Amino acid sequence: MGRVLPIVIIAMLMIYAIVEVAQADPLRVRVMPRWLWAVAVILLPGAGALAWLVFGRPTRGSGRQSPPPKAPDDDPDFLRRL
Repeated sequence: MGRVLPIVIIAMLMIYAIVEVAQADPLRVRVMPRWLWAVAVILLPGAGALAWLVFGRPTRGSGRQSPPPKAPDDDPDFLRRL
């Protein structure tokens, strides 16, 4: 059990980091491009995942802003003026 536990922990950390890299906004990822983070997490077990969590993961802002309307009929101000 003592030999298996570190391997399981590293495997779970890698899976978590890979999923997080895949879901991260490419424009907000820090230090390296997102694809390079994925390669680092896969090729450097443990160290790549920890590096992603410390240096690459996008920082959480104080609040998320809603994206601007894409069409005039999506804009409530535009619809009020009709």
